[in-house]
Amino acid sequence: MGPDLIVIGAGALGLSTALHAALLGRSVVVLERQVAGSQASGRAAGLFKSVQADELRTRLARRSIDRAAGFAGWTGTELDVKRSGSFLIARTAGHQELLRREQRQSAGWGADVRQAGAAELRAGLPYYRSAGDDLALWCPEDLYIEEPMSLIAAYLAACARHGVEVLEHEPVTAITTAGGRVASVHTARRTIGATAVVDAAGGWTRQVAELAGCAVAVAPVRHQLMITEPVPDLDPAAPIARVVDAAVYLRPARGGLMVGGFEPDPLPADPRAGAASFSTDDVPLDPGVLAKLAAQVAVEAPAAAGQAAEHRAGLFTMTPDGRFVVGPVPEVPGLWVASGCNGSGFSSSLALGEALAGWIADAPGRTDISALAPGRFGAVTEEALVSRGIWQYAHYYDPVPAAD
Repeated sequence: MGPDLIVIGAGALGLSTALHAALLGRSVVVLERQVAGSQASGRAAGLFKSVQADELRTRLARRSIDRAAGFAGWTGTELDVKRSGSFLIARTAGHQELLRREQRQSAGWGADVRQAGAAELRAGLPYYRSAGDDLALWCPEDLYIEEPMSLIAAYLAACARHGVEVLEHEPVTAITTAGGRVASVHTARRTIGATAVVDAAGGWTRQVAELAGCAVAVAPVRHQLMITEPVPDLDPAAPIARVVDAAVYLRPARGGLMVGGFEPDPLPADPRAGAASFSTDDVPLDPGVLAKLAAQVAVEAPAAAGQAAEHRAGLFTMTPDGRFVVGPVPEVPGLWVASGCNGSGFSSSLALGEALAGWIADAPGRTDISALAPGRFGAVTEEALVSRGIWQYAHYYDPVPAAD
């Protein structure tokens, strides 16, 4: 007899789902094609952001912040988090109006968001030299995890403590059905009976879904960041900065400054187009992209233009509407999906995994995430999926509705 739940993918979202299902008394096996956290999760920026574009995502983001900050209390495993807070900064009139609107709506949804004056910005963000006419919002709830793999390590330790079996180097080769619903999952080494399977395969979500004969509307897109060489006198406890008009984020990292952002013309990077051995290590790096992003904030944050000590890339799974894809796959009962992270999967994983595990187990009092279910899209052409995903990526900090 197989486990109650099989999770495919040992990134942050898959491990969170597995852990929360185990906490609800379910037996869980996680299958990972390589090593836990080796793909997008281990390359994340580690930023947690309370201000989101809608009420549900705001609730999930704030729940994840609370769960991360109190990780040891509910898992028995320590997790180091930096409760730095963050500044949202806008230098153009249009983006300043966007921030004012976000402040109003986020406050209405319970987030702690306050306008910061020029003096407060200068004192609170020493690596950023405001010209004095920026609009800044202070978000004291926000935090970051210094090394993304520390969250993966904490999830793994907590999973082991609560009986989850994590099998690495076990790529899934087939998903079989019986009577129209999920029946088993196959790897090269074993066949495991299953009545509930979660596809949390990140950039490989579509390939896994196709093994069961269905489609999931996600388009993988490259995202890059760098960490500069150490910067003299950089306060390691300084807050996160998000310069929304430049689509750039900054935070202290390893004695230097982390610089990442959302380029206007990102690179689609669907693993289905590559060799079977394709991994995130094979995603091409383009230092010119980061140089252009850094140049946009170099006057205010000169350290952003420093020499790169590390340059890494991951795959974001983008969706046509910029929201997560989490819930049951309508074509195949028993198959669930946890993807469509749109750049927030790592930071929202704690709440999303909790909500999805609760949905699968029909737990009382669970957060209703039915609005994120994959069936909402219907059929989407490949061209539309990629083009809309690219639009959502490029407008990560100014998500006004896209034209049809």
